[in-house]
Amino acid sequence: MKSKKRKTLYEKIIKRFLDFTLSLLVLIFLAPLFFVVFISSKISLKGKVIFSQYRPGKDGKLFKLYKFRSMSDKTDENGNLLPDEERITKFGKFIRKTSIDELPQLFNILKGDMSIVGPRPRLVKDMVFYSKEVMDAYSKRPGLTGASQVAGGRSQSSWEKIFEEEIKYSQKVTFLKDLKIIFKTIKVLFSSDSSSEGSKSSKREYYYADYLLHNNIISASQYSLGLLKADSIIKNKGKVDFAEELHS
Repeated sequence: MKSKKRKTLYEKIIKRFLDFTLSLLVLIFLAPLFFVVFISSKISLKGKVIFSQYRPGKDGKLFKLYKFRSMSDKTDENGNLLPDEERITKFGKFIRKTSIDELPQLFNILKGDMSIVGPRPRLVKDMVFYSKEVMDAYSKRPGLTGASQVAGGRSQSSWEKIFEEEIKYSQKVTFLKDLKIIFKTIKVLFSSDSSSEGSKSSKREYYYADYLLHNNIISASQYSLGLLKADSIIKNKGKVDFAEELHS
């Protein structure tokens, strides 16, 4: 393993100041849009407008990530939720395609849970299977956008490519690197690549844990153990650490 990289002055002090200042200004500027989306979501989904979910943040500590809801709570005759593609509304597809659904994460940035640029906050059930090297890369404050999102499109890159980009980003965080990612993000948003239908639109296995299982990288028992560990972390609001037993 490589020794831990020293943080730049930008990462230690300036980055957080810019995160807070810029997210506050954007929230003020986009207040009318938030109002329109809030009303439209209320009409379209007839329920809660904000979706929240525990995600691993800085150093693996859990935080509640916020998004505008894009799917209904429709269930089958047995009370089980229907697949994503059957629950997402036309309005939901639009806010996903344009990433408007991600805007409530600006509040996460204000609170200090997230940064404008950083490794994307993944699911607990996936992160319990990350290698030590990947876990170290994800110990940074997660971002509204990140290196892996702009490297090959929003749903195009393989898991290996995602990890490669996040590790490379974490090795030295600079203002110029973050600025390039922000400009590339704007370009990606206006590209034809869409994540409007969730797992169905992804060009890779949507969940890393499922990818490992389906490719025989982990056994069914390791997969089950990982899901139990993830459930326990969420229930106890703990933190995600590297788990040797899930990789042996």
